[in-house]
Amino acid sequence: MPRPRSIPDRQVYAAIRLLAAELGEKAVTFGSVARASGLAAPSLAQRYGSRDRMLRAALLDGWDVLDAALERADASKSGSAGFLKALAPDERALGADLTVLMGGLRDAELRNRAAQWRDRVITALARRVAKSGRPDRAAASVLFAAWQGRVLWSATGKPGFRLKPLAATLKKT
Repeated sequence: MPRPRSIPDRQVYAAIRLLAAELGEKAVTFGSVARASGLAAPSLAQRYGSRDRMLRAALLDGWDVLDAALERADASKSGSAGFLKALAPDERALGADLTVLMGGLRDAELRNRAAQWRDRVITALARRVAKSGRPDRAAASVLFAAWQGRVLWSATGKPGFRLKPLAATLKKT
């Protein structure tokens, strides 16, 4: 069966991140991505120039995907637990993505994207755990950290704690 002549970058990037999540960053090669995506290795080399540029492009795209998910979740008028559920309907998949994305933090631009995303999530949470109509960044930061722990540990397959009671407790304190 002939290979497709063109596959959208976003689809290639998703394949790269999945490979990195399942097998580690070193498993991402032109050959492995070619097998995973259906593109020829020389096409990938021509498109990205180097393995490192290909991986970096996939990581930047991962932050774009999370930014878009954040925009959709923040548009909802749900409370903090509903917002986090909308942000990550599949916590195990998000945990795998974040593990891969956080591996790129030695790159200044990727580190900046991570910090911006975290800040935007905390800002959205702060509005949702507001006290007396004032956003509460401290409570939002605690909720974010707890949620991140839950997301990262969800990869073990064990059920995590419920966020709604924590959010309610933080809103009261």
